[in-house]
Amino acid sequence: MKSIAVKDLMIPIDEYATVLKDATLYEAVEALQKAQKEFGISKGRHRAVLILDENKKVVGLVGLLDILMALEPKYEQVGDSKYMSRFGFNPQFLKTMLKQFDLWNKPLDYICKKAKDLKVKKIMSTPIGKECINEDASLNEAINQLVMGHHQGLIVTRGEEFVGVLRLTDVFDEVAHRITACEI
Repeated sequence: MKSIAVKDLMIPIDEYATVLKDATLYEAVEALQKAQKEFGISKGRHRAVLILDENKKVVGLVGLLDILMALEPKYEQVGDSKYMSRFGFNPQFLKTMLKQFDLWNKPLDYICKKAKDLKVKKIMSTPIGKECINEDASLNEAINQLVMGHHQGLIVTRGEEFVGVLRLTDVFDEVAHRITACEI
């Protein structure tokens, strides 16, 4: 069977949802919806918007959870959700937190103003080594990195440049295709 490199499965940046770093959250959500529509549901949904600098170079990303968390500023009082999520809190504890921190107490109509005023550069994360993979890396290496890091996707690099996104869903589709192609 032919060996597959990351670049064979990645989505090039020009096919992904992008906005400039001075864009608003509203513009980012709008770009995400547009990209999902153009990309087509059959190819899976994007789960992030890439943030570009004035030279159209990727400087960060905003994921779906980042967007939801940004709409409720009180999450900052709760603590680092990425760290806390590893504890596996039960639903009752999460309901208690919702009340204790008074989360999501305003009607959802409030999100329109928040989305219009908030700049994505304030909530974006900058991809670091463990979230990046070279375009020439093997699919085996990518799978290991996705599994061990619990990532939904990886930023694909060529040298120092970000050139695409490798999504977990695309990797899984390739693995599933290989499994169902087996003659058992």
